[in-house]
Amino acid sequence: MPAKIPATVVTGFLGAGKTTLIRHMLQNAEGKKIALIINEFGDLGVDGDILKGCGEETCTEDDIVELSNGCICCTVADDFIPTMEQLLAREDRPDHIVIETSGLALPQPLVRAFNWPGISTKVTVDGVVTVVDGRAVQDGQFAHNLAAVDAQRAQDENLDHETPLSELFEDQVACADLIVVNKSDLLEASEADALTTRLKTESRDGVQVVKSTMGALPIDVLLGQGIGAEGDLETRHEIHHHHHHHEGEDDDHHHDHEHEHGHDEFESFTVDRGEIDDPNAFAEQVARVIRDHNILRLKGFAAVAGKPMRLTLQAVGPRVDTYFDQPFGDDSRKTRLVVIGEAGLNEAAITEALRA
Repeated sequence: MPAKIPATVVTGFLGAGKTTLIRHMLQNAEGKKIALIINEFGDLGVDGDILKGCGEETCTEDDIVELSNGCICCTVADDFIPTMEQLLAREDRPDHIVIETSGLALPQPLVRAFNWPGISTKVTVDGVVTVVDGRAVQDGQFAHNLAAVDAQRAQDENLDHETPLSELFEDQVACADLIVVNKSDLLEASEADALTTRLKTESRDGVQVVKSTMGALPIDVLLGQGIGAEGDLETRHEIHHHHHHHEGEDDDHHHDHEHEHGHDEFESFTVDRGEIDDPNAFAEQVARVIRDHNILRLKGFAAVAGKPMRLTLQAVGPRVDTYFDQPFGDDSRKTRLVVIGEAGLNEAAITEALRA
């Protein structure tokens, strides 16, 4: 049976920067074929137009599906499930599916839908990404344009929950695997650090919180989390069960400034070392280094003494997965790890710790 297709759910309020983040992702997809499901409707339905064409061969117009009948968490059975079934039935299956929810959607019902028959055997939730407007949240508003959010609510006839923004924000944070504090350029460094720390304490253990400007995240940080969120609904339960939501475009600042901010807020480097003796002990060592140095992702392979196969290692936050994948062949037997994190990593200390 083919491997399950990973799907990433991108949630967050109107104006937080979801569309900008996805646009940047498509333009830096590194050959990964991505299908998009965009939940928008009414007069605000412009996200699809913004995104069409920006992925070129990575994401063609045929790979973009717009759901326009109302907020996705209230129209799961009527809209989302049939759309997913059509997408999964295609011969040219995508490498990854990205779902942009409406600005007032609850992520939990959407994640729960991945357990439906016909869906659960073919696709898995790679992770839930919650995008927050750093300036607005720091100011206690959650969204920068509250009038636009209210307009969203008024437009959606299928909306079946009335939820104060503060409670909806808590639900979006409760479901997140990765929280993106967007518009960090509008915050003082001390404000950004304080908000990041606060969101880490308000979210589940192991949830990563990163800062971004114009949604510029490396694709290795955004995709490939391998969470399987649909099997982990208990820990990401809805805090509130009476909600309201709506649709909308999600664009920070202006698109013509897209390339002013690159990935300079992130960095990566490679660490080489010799053979290791004990894979389990090495995985524990890697997990310790990740915790000590706030590393986002770590991936690579290791040579294990006495084993012809190379040990592949992938870590997202504190979770480290290892498996033997293939013989080394003609390659030299060495251990090579790629470390990815926010700018300011102590490369020397991390390298020393991984080689210990």
